[in-house]
Amino acid sequence: MSDFRQRALDYHAKPTPGKISVELSKPADSVDDLALAYSPGVAEPVREIAEDPDNAYKYTAKGNMVAVISNGTAILGLGNLGPLASKPVMEGKALLFKRFAGLDAIDIEVKHRTTEEFINTVANIADTFGGINLEDIKAPECFEIEQELIKRCSIPVFHDDQHGTAIVTAAGMLNAIEIQGKNIESAKIVCMGAGAAAVACMELLIKCGAQRERIYMLDRKGVIHTRREDLTEHKRLFANNTDKRTLEDVMEGADIFVGVSGPDVLPPETLALMSPNPIVFACSNPDPEIKPELAHEVRNDLIMATGRSDYPNQVNNVLCFPFIFRGALDVRATAINDEMKVAAVEALRAITKEPVPESVLAASNSKSLTFGKEYIIPKPMDPRLCERIASAVSKAAIESGVARLPEVPNRAE
Repeated sequence: MSDFRQRALDYHAKPTPGKISVELSKPADSVDDLALAYSPGVAEPVREIAEDPDNAYKYTAKGNMVAVISNGTAILGLGNLGPLASKPVMEGKALLFKRFAGLDAIDIEVKHRTTEEFINTVANIADTFGGINLEDIKAPECFEIEQELIKRCSIPVFHDDQHGTAIVTAAGMLNAIEIQGKNIESAKIVCMGAGAAAVACMELLIKCGAQRERIYMLDRKGVIHTRREDLTEHKRLFANNTDKRTLEDVMEGADIFVGVSGPDVLPPETLALMSPNPIVFACSNPDPEIKPELAHEVRNDLIMATGRSDYPNQVNNVLCFPFIFRGALDVRATAINDEMKVAAVEALRAITKEPVPESVLAASNSKSLTFGKEYIIPKPMDPRLCERIASAVSKAAIESGVARLPEVPNRAE
């Protein structure tokens, strides 16, 4: 057994199994405390909430609580291993919510026979929480599940594998485009992969200015084009009217490659076909579509990003999802809409261009970090992320009409 594997197992098992626990937020030391916490005192907030459901935000933990929910059908890169096997990942997401945004989160793993059963289960428990983070649910079911839950729930529902990945990708991509002297509107984009993350990434890039007809998406059968008859609803959105059929065909002169597929699927000779000053986001984890060392050997004019923490420019969902929920819950948003996602993108972009605090340099073992080819996106330990992204998201929620509170809270207090 490798040393790292044993360390990971020990981390999860000792001294107490798991990564999260429940702590009390009120005293429970005296008879009087217990009378207030439970019977008879608890009857008073019960009556208040029965009279006005919004009082749940005043008298319970609802407004600071996120449910992290999965069915285990697409766990990391490991595949469909079932709900219970997803529990360590969901506990990990709960840990990240608490560590980075001060949000309480609880993991829920759902066993079901049909998509409708899963949707009904989640919708029926949704009012317990302030928001719902869906995780590790395979495509194409994840699209239907998220959209139906958004319709049925009055709290934010967010599939992080789609939108968290898309937000961080878009922020880093727009900065990379700026550094490389390219233009998002005219860029030729190749997307290797056609699952939930790929579709969400491309849709958000389109909202940021990319042209749909200049995007070439590939699945296991090659280029997604208009003459294919085997396309799902979401793949059809990216069916290109082209005679190009292979990765090599579409990489000729491409400005941008986004990989959300699998390891080592981008050969070095294919990378060499790209336009001058190319941008490569090879986000398959733990092994990217092309190893950075190999990519830089082939192209010295490259900007490269991966999903790994041991290379520059890590595309990491933790850069956004805790803070998006923080911003949404702080103004009691009923949804996380496109305006809020774009606001998060712009906040992430702006932070990258500012001087980096010494604490971030120390945490990332860096002597210096300056906006450029090896620093296009902030580091996860950056203390500015929560306040800046959450405030931008809250403001966008208010301006777009999905907030139930009229003002962005002062998080500096």
